[in-house]
Amino acid sequence: MKKNTFVIARIIVSFVLLIISIILFDNVINNLVLKGIVFAAIYLLIGYDILLRAIKNILHGRIFDENFLMTLATLGAFIISDYAEAVAVMLFYQIGEYFQDYAVNKSRKSIKELMDIRPDKAVKIDGDKENVLSPEDIKAGDLIVVKPGERIPLDGIILKGSANLDTSALTGESVLRYCEAGEEVLSGSINTDGVLYITVMKEFYDSTVSKILDMVENVSEKKAKAENFITRFAKYYTPIVVIGAILLAVIPSLFDSMWIMWTQRALNFLVVSCPCALVISVPLGFFGGIGCASKEGILFKGSSYLEMIDKADIFVFDKTGTITKGKFEVQKVFPAEKKEYILHLAAIAEKGSLHPIAKSIVEAAGETDINDYEIEEIAGKGIIASNKSNRIVVGNEKLMEKEGISIDICRDIGTVIYVAKNNVQEGYIVVADSLKENSAKVIKALNDKGIKTVMLTGDNADYAKDIADKAGISEYKANLLPVDKVIELEKIMAHKEKQQVVAFVGDGINDAPVLMRADVGISMGKIGSDSAIEASDIVLMKDDLSGILTAKTIASKTQKIVRENIVFALAIKVIILILSAFGFANMWWAVFGDVGVAFLAILNSMRTIKFKKKKSISAS
Repeated sequence: MKKNTFVIARIIVSFVLLIISIILFDNVINNLVLKGIVFAAIYLLIGYDILLRAIKNILHGRIFDENFLMTLATLGAFIISDYAEAVAVMLFYQIGEYFQDYAVNKSRKSIKELMDIRPDKAVKIDGDKENVLSPEDIKAGDLIVVKPGERIPLDGIILKGSANLDTSALTGESVLRYCEAGEEVLSGSINTDGVLYITVMKEFYDSTVSKILDMVENVSEKKAKAENFITRFAKYYTPIVVIGAILLAVIPSLFDSMWIMWTQRALNFLVVSCPCALVISVPLGFFGGIGCASKEGILFKGSSYLEMIDKADIFVFDKTGTITKGKFEVQKVFPAEKKEYILHLAAIAEKGSLHPIAKSIVEAAGETDINDYEIEEIAGKGIIASNKSNRIVVGNEKLMEKEGISIDICRDIGTVIYVAKNNVQEGYIVVADSLKENSAKVIKALNDKGIKTVMLTGDNADYAKDIADKAGISEYKANLLPVDKVIELEKIMAHKEKQQVVAFVGDGINDAPVLMRADVGISMGKIGSDSAIEASDIVLMKDDLSGILTAKTIASKTQKIVRENIVFALAIKVIILILSAFGFANMWWAVFGDVGVAFLAILNSMRTIKFKKKKSISAS
């Protein structure tokens, strides 16, 4: 804040002094030496930092940058006695630099907000004492307490207590998440109410918040092609224009001896040739896009993946936890008129089981009175619950056959659980995973854009076909082990066109090899897993496929703005360079060609920061 105030004050003072000096020396004072001293003082006031940077860079071997160009052009203007123009060029350049810094800081705001998820402390419970420590000093297995208003410092499982958590910094979702004993919580979440006693599962270096922060801090390491192009462009472009300016000043003067005129044109040429419009606006555009995406709960590991997701035209999906919820639910109970009774019988047997299918049945049944049943679990087949008066058999077809119970075979898609009481079948329950709410809508949106969609799964062919049909996926492969998924992805990538980009979307648990092999790997939720952040290039913090459409929309907008900046800046600069060389553009044209173009390009780049939610919704 103090720095901004100083810069603004320096600009205002320099501007006022410049106007006063121009008026005085044009109308009152006629002393060239005094005029040179006064304008030199104003020049140093407004441009001393540019001069120092130019000298420092020259000493370090970095000669050809915008600081060198501005110094050379303005000092050259002083040499030919264009004092006012020299000061004015430096003044407007500093104004452009100020707005440039403002734009960069504004685009970084969302990233800084994300960085605020770093916890400041952790309160460890040692017997009856509470010790405040750095999160780095907490070990796995330690017990910590998180009070209302505090940020959860490390990943863990709630031992005691319940609370509503604000997870917006992680997911971008504003709705509070209720959690209670036995549930996993992630570092970076804010406890809004209640007191939570948490058993730490991961040390700080391995926690969710640490991995996210590391990813964000290193986001600049993977630059987009446009950024790399601009970096290379500036490296060769700057020395070329300096040599061009020297030749423009010298060669024509050898023939007509008009040294001042050609030197003036060369100085104009130097000012307009500054590549700062491109060097700043292009990375700023990508940075704004990444910041905008982070607000929507989408983390990019680098600007190159903005380009990749924009171009992605083949999407390969994992099934469980990606297209489907990854959670078993009771889909059907037959006969329907005995639904509550059949669920009640099944829940008696399944009550103590930790199997996901058993949990789904118990959840569907609600409160169940066990009444002193003895439980016998038959591995791979089911469970038998019995007491003095009843014997309940719950399991698959093999268990019913083993117990000699006659059943009506069910051919529905999913896992079929037969329920019998006292050797008579009462009915059956079909348990299956189900589509996520937006899966079919997102797949349809991708298909409508001409994007190929493929599903890879370890489930059987019938179940895979059923899910693929419901989701609208055009192609699927079933019965795949993790290594088989890599092989299938290799086949897809081997048969794609050269310009095509393959994206793999997985839950980040067992899909790490495929995520890493694809052109762009997208982790679908599961932000607490190591592989979700480490193996993928893009992390969707919300467990929602619609993040893909949002990411593509933001990436497409960012790419468009970056291309606009490149074309606009180059076109204007080329035009003014030609006009300067032939004497049709003065120093003020040159100032616009540098500062003006940079300012307009930066303003255009700032559009990447804003994202209209309704566009993403309409796209889906």
